[in-house]
Amino acid sequence: MSRISGTDEQIILRARGMSMLFPGTKALDNVDYNVWRGKVNVIIGENGAGKSTLMKILAGVQQPTTGEITLNGNVVSLSSTREASKLGIGMVHQELNLFENLSVAENIFLGRELQSGIKPIDEASQEARAAELMQRLDQPISPKELVGSLKVGQQQLVEIAKALAENADILILDEPTSALSKTEVAILFRVIRELTQQGVSIIYISHRLEELMAIGDMITILRDGRFQAEARVSDIDVPWIVREMLGSEPVSSFLQPGRTFGAPILEVENITCVGSNGNCVVDDVSFQVRAGEIVGIYGLMGAGRTELFECLLGTQRNYLGKLWLDSKPVPARLATSERIRMGMSLVPEDRKRTGIFPVSSVASNLTIASLWRRLSYRFAIAEQHEQTVVTDTIGNLSIKVSSPDVAINALSGGNQQKVVIGRSLLTNPRLLLLDEPSRGIDIGAKADVFRMMVKLSQQGIAVVFSTSDLKEIMAVSDRILVMSGGKLTADIPREQAEESALVKASAQGF
Repeated sequence: MSRISGTDEQIILRARGMSMLFPGTKALDNVDYNVWRGKVNVIIGENGAGKSTLMKILAGVQQPTTGEITLNGNVVSLSSTREASKLGIGMVHQELNLFENLSVAENIFLGRELQSGIKPIDEASQEARAAELMQRLDQPISPKELVGSLKVGQQQLVEIAKALAENADILILDEPTSALSKTEVAILFRVIRELTQQGVSIIYISHRLEELMAIGDMITILRDGRFQAEARVSDIDVPWIVREMLGSEPVSSFLQPGRTFGAPILEVENITCVGSNGNCVVDDVSFQVRAGEIVGIYGLMGAGRTELFECLLGTQRNYLGKLWLDSKPVPARLATSERIRMGMSLVPEDRKRTGIFPVSSVASNLTIASLWRRLSYRFAIAEQHEQTVVTDTIGNLSIKVSSPDVAINALSGGNQQKVVIGRSLLTNPRLLLLDEPSRGIDIGAKADVFRMMVKLSQQGIAVVFSTSDLKEIMAVSDRILVMSGGKLTADIPREQAEESALVKASAQGF
């Protein structure tokens, strides 16, 4: 286990002997962690390695079972997020923590409104400050805009603006680019560099290795809740990170040559959908997906991929065009539940908001969409059969959980994602739609998901997934569709796909 020695002048925060026990699991096991002053401190590890738990402790969200934290050489107690904020520690969580019925400005200043004494809230000043923050992030978003009307990527930038408004000395960013386009990532990196030049220390969590190499100064790796390694980013490379995380090199391709496909499962003809702002979010899109085929849809944020999936599953019914599933027409007004019964299923992009029931158990989250398949007679659920199915699904997807009865919000992000995928599989789909299935998932979990996609395709299921990651789209797609500005700008077989052509096609609609 490699470490770097540093003085108190170089290290703003030290965590020593951090352990965290949860029922049935040890999330952190005697971890020592350093935050270097004025640097981008990258922390990485597989899902379940303990990264988020450690960060929640530093942000005052949770208190450790054992351990000590020193800030600027003084022992501190981070008993709440408010205490952490007073000491200059802020956090942007991976799962968005915004109120959709409030404006951008109201979200940014929620709980610390600009007001004096008994005077009303100074909304004008809040909106002016919010406008400055959004301008700093190069986002033409009005401070009066309701957060619920923004896309996920824009909401993530509002979360970052909230943290910038607090003028934190230590800023924790948990997967800050997971829903951002390349342009937005470049803006964020510029802001991060400005902050470090001003002496702010950044803790940066991400699973995108090239991104970590581009922005990081120092790197810490956790494995199975324990400290694994610490190094200067300038002294290491991506293979070193992967070896320390997993003990092996990453798999670059998941498809064997000579794959064959059956008859069309999904046929899409001239699908067009207009958004609430009057813009065409899906613009005359047509394509087919055959049995056993994996089709990847590549595009940047705002390309229309999520909106297309919403049209296919019927969560957005205000569209024009025609759909067929297994040669059967799917009317535009057909309810989502009926489309699921026909053999269609979707794993949504936003796991927290539309993917899980946070206070329910893992078992309930797995079976909620397929209970109609498991009725023994009328309204009585075949509990024994249900328990068997839950146990088999947890084993097949390698979901790390001590018991199916544990609440799903106690699981790591990657394991929550596996539960959502497992729920879709229990509906026995003929067509499986996955919207950014690897968002917020580490290398090992991504590999599990991709192998599962290949296995399902070999069983004759048609798989369609979206991603903005070029390496992912190249690694697991039989055919690649590119969307840009709502339009389908390319349809390329795997063997003819080149990264430069995909990038060019993804920019045609902007």
